[in-house]
Amino acid sequence: MKFKFVYIILIIFLITPVSKIYASDEILTWGDCIKEAAKNHPDLIVAQESIKQSEALKQQTASGLFPQLTGSLNASTAASASSPSKSTVSDSYSYGVAGTQLIFDGTKTINNVKAASEDILAAKQGFRFTSATVRFRLRSAFIDLLTTQEMLRITEEIYDIRRANLELITLRYLSGLEHKGALLTAEADLADAKYGISQTKRALAVSQQALVKEMGRKQLTAMYGKGDFVVKDSALEKPDFQVIAKNNPSLQQFISQERSAEFSLKSTYANFFPELTGSAGASRTGSHWTPRGDQWDLGLSLSLPLFEGGLRTAQVTEAKSLVRQLQEKGRSALDSAILTLQQSWADLQDTLENVVVQDKALIATQERSKIAQAQYSIGFVTFDNWTIIEDNLVKAKKTYLDAQAAALLAEAKWIQAKGEVIEYE
Repeated sequence: MKFKFVYIILIIFLITPVSKIYASDEILTWGDCIKEAAKNHPDLIVAQESIKQSEALKQQTASGLFPQLTGSLNASTAASASSPSKSTVSDSYSYGVAGTQLIFDGTKTINNVKAASEDILAAKQGFRFTSATVRFRLRSAFIDLLTTQEMLRITEEIYDIRRANLELITLRYLSGLEHKGALLTAEADLADAKYGISQTKRALAVSQQALVKEMGRKQLTAMYGKGDFVVKDSALEKPDFQVIAKNNPSLQQFISQERSAEFSLKSTYANFFPELTGSAGASRTGSHWTPRGDQWDLGLSLSLPLFEGGLRTAQVTEAKSLVRQLQEKGRSALDSAILTLQQSWADLQDTLENVVVQDKALIATQERSKIAQAQYSIGFVTFDNWTIIEDNLVKAKKTYLDAQAAALLAEAKWIQAKGEVIEYE
């Protein structure tokens, strides 16, 4: 009797309810996360600055097509000694303006400007690619938070199931209808359920930190994700992967880079042409301020390299090689995009079907659990058979949640494979 009393005390300790409430200062929807990440994510800011940098480089290149004007202002004093006791001091003043204008350079500068324009387009496609990548990471973090929150609810349900089971087995044990092994097993199951709750709470903190990072926040705050496990972009009808792939930002970026390289090649060919530059200037000079002596000049300058040891030929070879590399990279990017799309679409369909299967399995397991619970309480099934059914119920709950999360993640991968940016919704 004393032995059983000790067990009762231990059971009371084990079935003490655990806290089901976790602190949540902020509720975030998926739309909230998108808005914050679009504004604050460092990768997106870097990509935006890359576009600005490309635009500035184009302006620098295009400046060579316009007149280059320079103003000058000089004042000087000089002394010369005509004898040991006598020196002459002379002052000189001048001011003026001079300008040059490129007249002809074999369209080198024009092609450089066109290449710079393609570099801007490439930078914009790079931003799209970064945006798609950030969206996938942000969506993955948000899904993980939703999943962990739901897993915490499930682990608490499992705890309640294990606690109720332990109470039932304890009564049967005290009345001599169940053996000690069944009681110890039920106690171990309850302890495992408590551990599951603690483990999930720690995972929840990690999920929150991951979401904070992908939103571009600087500090972690307690938060709660609000959303469901419904896949919206299911793509049930098999799409034309070739058409979708051609709009992929990684492919479009290579295309812009290839065009830029082609214009750069034309610019390199222009190095073999002479360069003609016009110049003009006007100034005033004199020994007193303000100077009165007018000067002006007009001129043309023609330059043509005669021998540079094969430098320009080597530059053309290098430019041709770059064009060829980018052409093949673009072809490879297209093939990879098509394959990724097909894989992502197949994975999405697999996970959607698996959700339906696991939902049916969970419903069946729940029904079996209800029946087995009633049968065990009146002694129609043994403990070993009953506990197997209960374990299957616990497993089915977790498996169904994993299937739902996998479907959402597959949807996110499908959207990323299409190259959709963070503002996709």
